[in-house]
Amino acid sequence: MDVLHVILQILLGITSLLLTFLILLHKGRGGGLSDMFGGGMSSGLSSSGVAERNLNRFTIILGISWGVVIIALGLLMRFQGGDS
Repeated sequence: MDVLHVILQILLGITSLLLTFLILLHKGRGGGLSDMFGGGMSSGLSSSGVAERNLNRFTIILGISWGVVIIALGLLMRFQGGDS
């Protein structure tokens, strides 16, 4: 069980870094604080190209797998007694 715990922790680290990287690759959709006060108008709010749609798909898939790894780690720690 310790090997599974280590593998899940490594997967969590890798998916966390990749998810952060993919989120930062997304195109900005607003002007930040100026949008909050009505100072900016964003023109295209939908995904424009194939690359953006693929980036969205990869991000969603990686986010779901990140959540599954966290749930698996939580269940493993709960049923192990939290020793390791």
